[in-house]
Amino acid sequence: MSTKPNHKRKIIQSAIRLFRRKGYSATGLNEILKSSGAPKGSLYYYFPHGKEELGAAAVKAASETVLKTLEELELNSENGQDFFSRYCHMVAYWITASGYSEGCPITTTLLEMSSISPKIEKAGSMGFSLWKDVFTRVLLKDGLSKEEAIEISLTLLSSIQGAILLSRVSRNTDALKAVGKHCYQSHK
Repeated sequence: MSTKPNHKRKIIQSAIRLFRRKGYSATGLNEILKSSGAPKGSLYYYFPHGKEELGAAAVKAASETVLKTLEELELNSENGQDFFSRYCHMVAYWITASGYSEGCPITTTLLEMSSISPKIEKAGSMGFSLWKDVFTRVLLKDGLSKEEAIEISLTLLSSIQGAILLSRVSRNTDALKAVGKHCYQSHK
């Protein structure tokens, strides 16, 4: 078993945390390196194309973390209402625990960079698509048609993303709790 530190993973995790909290543009590479504890040369070793490559890797890694959470929740939920309610409460807890300084781990970066970085846009689009696929599967299990499930998945994903933003700016999680409670029911 290797005891070599995984500098690449540490750099990506630091980038995710800092981009989520401060945004892509306001986060410098030196700040990411300092936060990660990785040696300076490791940044360009792992990300030879610079910050944009790191940004895409951070969005991809954060998307995969959320996907794993959603898949686990899917396996442990009784039905769609239970799934969406539990997910919204989970997100509300995370936002509250961060002191309302963190929201979706990819949205801040995507809002800044998707129109100017095809690499980051592609990583974000893929992440949202995979999340939507989980939502769709959950809805299909509840007996919705494929067309309805896809449409409602998009509506719920959009509602949750909007509720995350409202929760951050209002410094309360009422919007997330409302989405978790009512949004799915209104589409049944």
